[in-house]
Amino acid sequence: MSVVFVPKRQRGKAQINQETIQRLLDENEQLVRCITEYMQKGRATECVQYQQILHRNIVYLGTIADASSDLPSTTTITSTKRRDRPAEVGICPL
Repeated sequence: MSVVFVPKRQRGKAQINQETIQRLLDENEQLVRCITEYMQKGRATECVQYQQILHRNIVYLGTIADASSDLPSTTTITSTKRRDRPAEVGICPL
């Protein structure tokens, strides 16, 4: 389940920090790999649910970026590409 999916009663109460953003970026990477795997196997209709989650995550990250551009910058959030971990293979439930 996406870390963005939060029940309505808890929306707006989440702490947005670098760890949360990095988890979303990692999840997006995994979703892109899964979508690619499905597409390569000719199963485009089955990857729609992953595309919807990816879209929701990207919109959420964009909203965070827009909101944080109004705040004074005290720390810079950088994307860290983890090269120390091997690429995951077969991460999709095919």
